[in-house]
Amino acid sequence: MNLERMLYKCKRDQWKADDLDWSIPPKKLAKDDEIAICQYFTDMAGIERLAKALFAEQRRRTSDPVLAEIFETFVVDEERHSQVAWRLARHYDQNHYRKYEVSETLTRFEPHFLKAIRTFSAEVANAYILAGELILDVALLRSLNDHVDDEMSNQAMVLINRDESRHIAIDYHMAEYYASDEYQAWLDAQPAKSWREHRDVVLSVGKMLYYAKPFFRDVFFAPMQVVDPKQLRLREAFKRIQILGQKPAINRRPFARFMLAVQAAYNRPLARRWAGPLISRVAGVPGEMLLTLNSEEELARAAKQSFDELAQEALAAKNLH
Repeated sequence: MNLERMLYKCKRDQWKADDLDWSIPPKKLAKDDEIAICQYFTDMAGIERLAKALFAEQRRRTSDPVLAEIFETFVVDEERHSQVAWRLARHYDQNHYRKYEVSETLTRFEPHFLKAIRTFSAEVANAYILAGELILDVALLRSLNDHVDDEMSNQAMVLINRDESRHIAIDYHMAEYYASDEYQAWLDAQPAKSWREHRDVVLSVGKMLYYAKPFFRDVFFAPMQVVDPKQLRLREAFKRIQILGQKPAINRRPFARFMLAVQAAYNRPLARRWAGPLISRVAGVPGEMLLTLNSEEELARAAKQSFDELAQEALAAKNLH
């Protein structure tokens, strides 16, 4: 990837929330739809703040000045997305049926998540942001926009999706770096962690995983059951996540191996029968998304593709279904 070219695009394509035409009258919605849509956009504002914190952490960790600038534009992007989502929730809150706040499971998850990514390796932060943005961009944003079916939402989502496409391209670039010999050599050169540091990592990651499933359930999967009832887009996002996890270079990383082991366990009928809910709880996702979603042919093909090619296919998947 040409990072200088990417940085140019990041700076060129900046925009402001006030660039949107907020004078457009909101679509009239049924009561249940208005409540659901306002809550979804409110939670989206919280999700975007999490993404902002993740990119800030990546900006802090990188020694590449161009990447640091790119991540800085992503921090700005996510703050803008959060503001737009919050304003969209208020835009559609015409009848004030209830007060909308970010879901409690998100606020519980956030501090444990941020602590975990700060104490654990950068690869975990990138893995979460890549998976989260694939779910958000390939599935949730498009399905939510289709469900609202309104000019105000559409003009916002066009610009947000353009930003997210840049983010995903860099996420794949960073996934390739964290799977590289170069990164492994850097890790090997770092001072050995004390047993207390290892303990803190285990505890922080354990707490993060404990709070992950209710968070993902409330802000990703429950809304998707409403806006994408056939789960076609959600499955497409998870197919991309699984394909990336099967790349030989990726599964050399400890966290990737752990998640692959969790998925493999769920795909064993006996283990799924006796421990399916527990395995799903550890992974933080519904069991049906842990099942192998790709054919052997698809996985074999992906193993031969470059990370840039996989990124382009993931972006193209936004136009499927």
